[in-house]
Amino acid sequence: MPEKTVTDERLLELLASEFTFEQGFALLVSAYKQRLYWHIRRIVITHEDADDALQNTFVKVYKGIAHFEGKSKLFTWMYRIATNEALSLVQQRSKHAAGTLDGNNSAALLKADPWFEGNETQLLLLNAIAGLPEKQRLVFNLRYYDEMPYEEISELLGTSVGALKASFHHAAKKIEQSIRAI
Repeated sequence: MPEKTVTDERLLELLASEFTFEQGFALLVSAYKQRLYWHIRRIVITHEDADDALQNTFVKVYKGIAHFEGKSKLFTWMYRIATNEALSLVQQRSKHAAGTLDGNNSAALLKADPWFEGNETQLLLLNAIAGLPEKQRLVFNLRYYDEMPYEEISELLGTSVGALKASFHHAAKKIEQSIRAI
């Protein structure tokens, strides 16, 4: 079954039966791993950290899928788990490091990451994004990179659409100012 034709309803059907659970979970991972990886990567910066957080995300999804109530989209539920895993990893890393993941050292982390293939312009943008407050950074990434509608972001982050639009606007202005200052 090609992954593009697999719907959330079909995935949940497969995951509901012990006889098809493993097949359903393999399809779920195949369908969502790339989108979740890049969402996580934009939060944690490095490939290794993104891989760790993605693995933790899928472990939690595997253990918790039986309790998924369907009150949100499956993808939104997994995004919430992935976001929490990524933020937890950032907090753990910052406790063990002298600095935090902010605009001052994210460029150095990216340059040292053998998986990063970007140019100087991308480094400037990513550095500016990394310098944003956490909520603005999340809103910007979800809206700009993932092209997620404000309504879905609202569900994911538990914030009103109006507040999200304001956060995105402020984030975009700060990014623009940061890049112009260089």
